Amino acid sequence: MKDIFSEEVANELIQRIRKLQPTAKPLWGKMSADQVLAHCNVTYAFTFESDQFERPGAIKKFLMKAFIKPMVVGDRPYPKSSRTAPEFIIQGTCDFEMEKERLIGHIQKVQQLGFVYFDGKDNFSFGEMSGSEWNALFYKHLDHHLRQFGV
Repeated sequence: MKDIFSEEVANELIQRIRKLQPTAKPLWGKMSADQVLAHCNVTYAFTFESDQFERPGAIKKFLMKAFIKPMVVGDRPYPKSSRTAPEFIIQGTCDFEMEKERLIGHIQKVQQLGFVYFDGKDNFSFGEMSGSEWNALFYKHLDHHLRQFGV
């Protein structure tokens, strides 16, 4: 797994995002390019603006931690057209350029904060996670969707 906390990998992801065009068609799935950028930004909103969202209840958090977290932070890539949580479903049209710049800003922030900042940090849905788990969460998700659009 590549290390999103490294400047080299963060810059590689940013270059891939910059190659994404608003008219790009997905190789799989239903989201448009603007929707996928907004979808990717939800992860960072939950990370950096979690006080604006209602936290999952104890039972939902337990289930997510037990069944979803291993898939999200594990080594295996996400399956194509895999289901997503309702909170991550984006409806309608989004401002492509705004979402793109917002996502790039999030990647830069994650890279600058670094592994140590995230190691032991509480995740909105999964509880306390290691820096390696945070890396997998961030990198795998972005890589999955960038591959979805061929960038």
